[in-house]
Amino acid sequence: MELPDSEDAHQLRLAAGMHRVSRRSFLISSAFGLATAADLVATRTIQEQRELPQILNLPDAFAEDRFPSTSWILFPGYKTSWEEGLFILNSLRPALTQRGQMAVAGYSNRGMDLQHLAEVLERYVEERQLRHLYFYGHSFGGMVAVEMTARMLAKGVDVRLIMMDSSPYSRFDVLDRAMFESVVFFYEAGYRVPSYLRGGYELGERIVHKNERSWRQILEQTLEQLSPLAVSSTLIQSQSSYIYHFDAKRYQHSIGDTKIAWMGNPDDGTVDYRTARRSWSVNFEGNLLTSDLVTAGALPAHASPQWNPGVYQPLILQVEDEFFPMPGGGKTVSVY
Repeated sequence: MELPDSEDAHQLRLAAGMHRVSRRSFLISSAFGLATAADLVATRTIQEQRELPQILNLPDAFAEDRFPSTSWILFPGYKTSWEEGLFILNSLRPALTQRGQMAVAGYSNRGMDLQHLAEVLERYVEERQLRHLYFYGHSFGGMVAVEMTARMLAKGVDVRLIMMDSSPYSRFDVLDRAMFESVVFFYEAGYRVPSYLRGGYELGERIVHKNERSWRQILEQTLEQLSPLAVSSTLIQSQSSYIYHFDAKRYQHSIGDTKIAWMGNPDDGTVDYRTARRSWSVNFEGNLLTSDLVTAGALPAHASPQWNPGVYQPLILQVEDEFFPMPGGGKTVSVY
């Protein structure tokens, strides 16, 4: 017999439902909390291990045998982790290994310290008995490459080329200056973005630039910044400060005969292609080999060799074969 739907029965059913919901919510919340705690612990551990800058070698038997005293050094762009730097090198391997070995500069999670990085690079050169270097400046890494060239030349290390990939000449080439300048303001005022807020910060910034990326890329890159392998918030903020204060004119007369090849994309939504290209061309005219290299068809349009190796490799090979030919006129050797 069906019992009447009394107020007491109604309350009992409601309590039972609340119990089920509360238990489910509790389990979900607990799992999320444990995952977050584990991520923060892993992040803290990895970032502590990366407090000192390093030069990370990407082994390649062909390049090591053919070019025992020459190497490419990649200076990564904004927010680029050590792993992504190695990924970029590997994407460009068929082109880069035509003139040298490969390594990437791993920035310190304590922040940008080019004096320390220069000391680490100098030791790397000495240990491997390198005599010639080629620099690849990925995005703002082109700024770093210019300063590091001046520092290396002062130590007697030969730097033959700076290959610039959508590198700004100054902060005025950064299109989203309002958000960029706010990061610098808070950093220099002593505020630091906690690691657990980094994903939300990244999501907001990438949504602003959504026209350069698909929503899937936005999600993947935001989650990437929540990874323990992502660069620290302190490094991101210090990179912003470095870009903000960078003065290329300081190095106009201190990079010697080192050549510059600048490439970019007119559709770039991060760096102003026209002003950056013009500024490097005019102010470093004596060092410039070319600024006519266009990464047409690359998506995203800004500094993306890891996603568009088929666009970037031919441009690098073009510079190598035209301006740095092998002895006897040899050109590209296919080994892959």
